[in-house]
Amino acid sequence: MTRSHRPFPTSPLPLSLAVSMAFACIPAASALAAEQQLGEVTVTNSRGTGRAILRDEIVATESLSQRDIERSGATSLTEALDKRPGIAVQTECSICNVRNVVLNNLPGRFTTLLIDGIPIYSSVSSAYGLDSVSLGGLERIDVSRGAGASLIAPEALAGAVNLVTRRPTANEFIANQQFGSYGHNQTNLFGARMFDGGAVTLSASHTGHNTVDAVGSGISQYTGYQRDMGGLGFFGDDWGGFKVRGRFDVVSEKRMGGAMGKDYGGVKADGSGNPFDWSKGPHGSPSPDGWIDPSTGALVPYDNGRAGMSEIIFTDRTQFVSSGTRGLGDGTLRLAVGYARHKQDSFYEKAVYKADQTQYYLEASTQQPLGSSLVTAGLNYRYEDLSSRGADAAGEVNNGIDNYVYRTPGAFFQAYRPFFDGAVEVNGSVRVDHHNVFGNITSPRLNVLWNHTDHLNSRFAVGKGYRAPTSFFEQDHGILDTVRIVREVTKPEVSHNATYTLAYAGDRTAWSGNLSWNRIYNMALLDPNHTDASGNPITVFSSATTPVTVVGGDFTLTHKLTTTLEGTVGVEKYHYTFTPGTLVFARPEERAYFRLDYASGPWDVFTRATWTGSQNLAKFYDYANNPRYNLDGTPKRDKSPTFWTVDLRAEYRVNKQWSTYAGADNLFDYRQATKESFLWIDRNGSLDVTHLWGPNRGRFLYAGVKFTL
Repeated sequence: MTRSHRPFPTSPLPLSLAVSMAFACIPAASALAAEQQLGEVTVTNSRGTGRAILRDEIVATESLSQRDIERSGATSLTEALDKRPGIAVQTECSICNVRNVVLNNLPGRFTTLLIDGIPIYSSVSSAYGLDSVSLGGLERIDVSRGAGASLIAPEALAGAVNLVTRRPTANEFIANQQFGSYGHNQTNLFGARMFDGGAVTLSASHTGHNTVDAVGSGISQYTGYQRDMGGLGFFGDDWGGFKVRGRFDVVSEKRMGGAMGKDYGGVKADGSGNPFDWSKGPHGSPSPDGWIDPSTGALVPYDNGRAGMSEIIFTDRTQFVSSGTRGLGDGTLRLAVGYARHKQDSFYEKAVYKADQTQYYLEASTQQPLGSSLVTAGLNYRYEDLSSRGADAAGEVNNGIDNYVYRTPGAFFQAYRPFFDGAVEVNGSVRVDHHNVFGNITSPRLNVLWNHTDHLNSRFAVGKGYRAPTSFFEQDHGILDTVRIVREVTKPEVSHNATYTLAYAGDRTAWSGNLSWNRIYNMALLDPNHTDASGNPITVFSSATTPVTVVGGDFTLTHKLTTTLEGTVGVEKYHYTFTPGTLVFARPEERAYFRLDYASGPWDVFTRATWTGSQNLAKFYDYANNPRYNLDGTPKRDKSPTFWTVDLRAEYRVNKQWSTYAGADNLFDYRQATKESFLWIDRNGSLDVTHLWGPNRGRFLYAGVKFTL
């Protein structure tokens, strides 16, 4: 067994809890002036995590301000959300770097992304699209954890991420230019123009990054990309009686991992020979020409050129969302519409996959007072299709193997009512959806807010959600080397969820603790290890027969140490009950988070340290049935080592218009590739690229300048 390296002799979890308890004993100076706010359709509430805002609503939701996003140094949505208790970003391929937002340590496909409360992303568009969501012009990001947390997005089995567009109040122009390690460059432009009764915004962004190879094998662990985005936003205060907001966005991205560089056409054409050195890195092969077959001890020579180890993905996306509200009687009327066209042209190690997807969303709802209650009722319609063309690595055409059309009209009802002079607030909801494949599905949820004092409150939630599974990337790249998919899925994935949150807020101290229980039934599974009667490879698309249960808790405390310095400490602990093969990417049981924010005069300094506990690789990657080996034929380690990452950012405001900043992510250069390869060999000597547990990029240094007018 490989011996795990531990950078520190003891776990920081007990230390974190001790520090948290010490901070919690510091008396608050004054009471929180709580102002209860009612949501329109998606009712949210947030608790402090780092500099997140504690929102006085019923459903527990972290709310990250635009300033908090900026000071963390995030260049994409995934970076903005990462490294927070109960929230993480998981990489699911070491070559193409598919990344998903993970809530409560549930699979990333169970997280739904909304823009201004409109769900317009799918499993196809989320695979690479989450990296391509613009952060320009945002007011905040709301993250609600739990099945059914969003009334209009029942498929959010783990929770929902809602991007709230900022409505400008004055003419403005912002330009931000950043350069960094590995050829990184990013240009962001944002402008707003006011007019009588409204405003319009324009945004543009270009980001580039080179491929990264930490061990010198010639095979990247961090994909290179070129990403261009543009957006138009509009706001109207009284358009036919409606208060309107909307945005139109376009995205174009090219990414390549595996072979180094940007020679997309040359890499695709290079299909023979060995341009790589397989002897590099920990437990590298004894020969640079290939790897060891663990069943025979013989060398398996590699002869597929750069193409055989490269993944090239071109993405083009166009989307539009808009909503309007107006008075209706004593309440309000809301209308919303969403549209997205997503195209993916991809090359996966000689296999070709091209996807074309269209999504529509329509909604009409009203919120009305009814006695002491506030009632929301509405209808919505969701449409999602997928049309694909492709061929496996041998050139066998498999057009349309994962095509689908989902049409889902739904109705929802929600009632809110305070009790005991507002000390207890109750919010109950139910959705009924008619899915064209899975029939009628009901999703109820109950939320209770109990205000113990002006400072302290509890939130209880219990709910159910569902998700209609799609075969696109449900489990790694199971659809690529196959001639057809045998669909045995007859039920949607269903989640039962319960949470409890206890939160305190004062002038100098805020803390919150969260307990969650999630059980997923009928989890979708892709198994490519099958053949038909003629010996052709096929993929079986089925459902797990046993549920997956994830139980966890997290605690976060923020204290204002001085007038200029604020400290945050957080911990999380999770327990997983699952049949190996259902949760297919490793997750830690423990994490700890430390953060300091300093703001004084022209200086703004951000420091964050994150500790990740050991991960049970043998169970998550199902070694019992599918053992994994290194390139030299030795077994992969059973557990990952614990590790720290440290991020820093400092900004100096020269004057009202100009500011400059510099930062470092992963300051101490911790990378998995120097401890254990992302690559693995199965018992038959075949290679795969999904042995993942740690950072795939090392120390990243950056600096930039920002101009605001």
